Amino acid sequence: MRQIAFALALLLSSTAVSGTANAETLKLLTEEYPPYNFSRDGVISGAAVEQAELMMKALDTPYSLEILPWARALSRAENQPWTCVFTTGHDDERDKRFKWVEPLLIDRMVMVRKIRSGVNPANIEEAKRFTVGTQRGDFSGTYLQNHAFPKIDLAADMETTLKKLLSGRIDLMVTSEKTFEAMRDQGTAIEPALTLEGKLYGFACNLSLPDAMVEKMQAQLEKLIADGTQDRIFAKYGIRANR
Repeated sequence: MRQIAFALALLLSSTAVSGTANAETLKLLTEEYPPYNFSRDGVISGAAVEQAELMMKALDTPYSLEILPWARALSRAENQPWTCVFTTGHDDERDKRFKWVEPLLIDRMVMVRKIRSGVNPANIEEAKRFTVGTQRGDFSGTYLQNHAFPKIDLAADMETTLKKLLSGRIDLMVTSEKTFEAMRDQGTAIEPALTLEGKLYGFACNLSLPDAMVEKMQAQLEKLIADGTQDRIFAKYGIRANR
């Protein structure tokens, strides 16, 4: 009888270990896009990254965090199970391709120029005369294409686009208004040229991610917003609150 009890206990123990080992790891992908997500000395941080980490720790969910070129990160999230990409602009073109957890950020898009460049479009039609830069796979690229911009310069990341702007290789760069404000406050020689439409930004998750997991992530994000944690994180990185 004791042998049977011992064998049963061993079987249950083995099952528990196996279940833990096979637990799904949620893969969180992002890009170099300070102050929301960026790497310094091998450490990934930023205003959106801190929110993601707090959410995952509260859920006690195994997760990994990786920085990739944006187009690759977006493609992986769309094609690989248990994968989300952030901080992702939510637009009509992307809406049905992902499950969404938001808002990590509420912001407007803005075209910026190098200070004293003389590039001064009064509206979108006038902006089409100039070469406009953005990141490959970013929704701002879709925005430019949908509005028939003839001269779009695509780079792997925002840092490359910014370097092109400051060196005069492009005339305008599309970014979020809050990102522009953070760069300006750090002394980057750029200024606003034209304000565009507003957007929600969040996690874009693979369609196979269970709804229960999406709902838990959403609930944790809403807690961060409700208790003021999101605003405190924004303040830490020099970003104004969503309201």
